[in-house]
Order: sequence, then structure tokens, then C-alpha cells
Amino acid sequence: MADKLGVGVIGCGNISSAYFRLAPMFKGIEMRACADINMAAAEAQADAFSLRAMSVDDILASDDIDIVVNLTIPAAHKDICVAALDAGKHVYSEKPFVLSAEEGTMILSKAKAAGLRVGSAPDTFLGGSHQLARKLIDDGAIGPVTSGTAVVQSPGMESWHPNPDFFFLPGAGPVLDLGPYYISNLVQLLGPVAAVQAVSSTPRKTRVIGNGAREGEEVPVKTPTTIHSTLQFHSGAVITMLTSWDVWSQSHGNMELYGESGTLYLPDPNFFGGEVKVTDKGDMVDAPAWDHPFSVPNDGDHANYRAAGLSDMAMAIQEGRPHRCSAEFAHHVVDVMASILTAGETGQRLEIGTTCERPAPLDGAAARALMSAN
Repeated sequence: MADKLGVGVIGCGNISSAYFRLAPMFKGIEMRACADINMAAAEAQADAFSLRAMSVDDILASDDIDIVVNLTIPAAHKDICVAALDAGKHVYSEKPFVLSAEEGTMILSKAKAAGLRVGSAPDTFLGGSHQLARKLIDDGAIGPVTSGTAVVQSPGMESWHPNPDFFFLPGAGPVLDLGPYYISNLVQLLGPVAAVQAVSSTPRKTRVIGNGAREGEEVPVKTPTTIHSTLQFHSGAVITMLTSWDVWSQSHGNMELYGESGTLYLPDPNFFGGEVKVTDKGDMVDAPAWDHPFSVPNDGDHANYRAAGLSDMAMAIQEGRPHRCSAEFAHHVVDVMASILTAGETGQRLEIGTTCERPAPLDGAAARALMSAN
């Protein structure tokens, strides 16, 4: 097999630049082509990153494209994943993987029958800080985790985003847009979720765009924007998750896990790095020394190693091992998110029908093994 698998990107929106810019940092992948429903967008990215601008059909038919990276809008994720698999390509999708457990089940079945790999963002849980938290939990630093909190709250993005419409439509909202980061991290730390409960609301029926050519225009809100949920894990841990785009200010930590012998404070799982703090009983103690390349800021003040999950999948294909951002893992996260939304509508406690293995940990040596020498 070739040293690098050829990658074709479908969807040339803002997030594509991060993939194109960061992919050369990693082994096993080479960006070769891009496509978009708007050919001008594809041509602009092709010019900026020395790629071929192609139609979607041409990428799917191209012999030198082994993996399709699906950066389309969430509503199109399922169709592009299916098209890539039908074309004999591995596929790696941006989050959320798909919009329902049923869509995920169909894609997993199709990939298994074809002998192809499917992966999905987010890969931020591979970041140095979250992998340090994984080590602390696995080493018993705070004892068995019994409960915790996960909080992602803001006033929304209509004040700064010039076209925020899709954020407020079914298929988005804070659970499906930001929940993948939080739930993926919780699952990699604690294992799969057994059941969820939730309440939800939509306080404002419209939002006013505050930036760009459409400033002052109202957009409708057709999905809940405040959802408070409780996640019960098979491990026994119970996590309260607050997700809202109706909060102007708050002081909650992004993620706190409470164990029988201490507490673990985690940074925002939307990012790869940040400070991890740990207590022994109630006393703060030093976290162990931790040398991890995905903790190092490389994007302003942030550590940004997007494409790590894609690289890990490509290397796993060549090495014949499981990849960490697997379809089974992403499928379970989607099932949890969809169940939270349904529970918020119905008031029911819902059992989660899917499960997954915790991804293998990624320590510093394993992370460096994914990085290109260039």
C-alpha cells in the first residue's frame, strides 16, 4: 500500500481551511483534491492549497482518492457518506457524523459489507489535555467517577456569524453542534452511555443577525436552544450536561468529574489543549508531568491539531488496527445526542440502544508517531 492515502475533500466552507492547512503535519494522508456545490469555492481553496478543484462525481471516480473527507452541512452528511462508500472510498466526516442512529446503522452496515473504514470528527478528545485526563482516570487518581458536569452555554452566534440560519434549524442547535465535543470526550473517558433524560425549551422564536451583509435580518428558530440533560453511563457515573444558546454570562467550568477520592477539572473539549487540575479529596495536587505534542499551542493561544483523527484512521488502515475516531464511536455519540433531543421533547427517560468501545488512549509517543517529520 502507498505510504500516503490520497484525500479528497467535499465541502469547501470555513472548516476546510483548517484541514488543508494542518494535514501536512501528519503521516499517512495527502490532500489532493476538493469539491463543493459552489465551484468557485472549490477553485479558491484549490488555488490556496495547491489542489485540484473537481466536481463531487469526479472526486468519487478518481483513482488517486482513497479517503473522502465529508465537510458538507450536517443534513448532507449521510448522503455524501453513502456516495463515497458506494464509490469504494473510505470516508471521514465532520461532526455530527449523521443526524440519527438509524442513518448511522445503515452506514456502518454498508461500510462493513464493503470492507471500508468510516471515521468522524471531533478528534479534539485526542488532545494532550484530554488524554492526560484519560490517564488520570485510568490510573485511579480520583477513584471511580460517580458524577460530574459538562457545560457549554453562550448567547448564540448570530451576533458574529453572517449566515447563522442553519444553527437554528433541525439538525443543529447546541446539542448537535457542540454536543459532539463534550459527549465524545465523556465517552472516551467513562465509556458508553446507558440512558438519558432531558428538558428543553426555545425561549426566542427568532434571532437577529448582527454582522455582515444581512445585519438586522431576522432568522427563525426551529430547534430547541436550551437543553438540560442527565447522562447515565454503564460505568455508573451520572453526568449533568447544560447546553444553551440563551445565556449571556456564566461561571461554570467546562467539565468537572467527581470521583470517590477526588475531582478532575477539564478544559473545553472543543479544543485540544488547556489546563487540567486534580484534587486528592478536597486538596488541589499537581497533575503528573505530561509530554504530549497535541498540548502545544500552534494556533495563537490554542493547540489545534485537527486532522489528527483523519491521520490516525489512515495509519490504522495501513497497519490493520482499529482507528480511534471510529464510526461505532461516532454512531453511539449521535444516538446519545438524538436521544437527548427526543427526551427533551417527550419528558421520557430513554435507554440508549447503541454502544461502543472506548477508543485506545493516545499518549505522547503515540501522538508523535502520527506526526510527519516535515
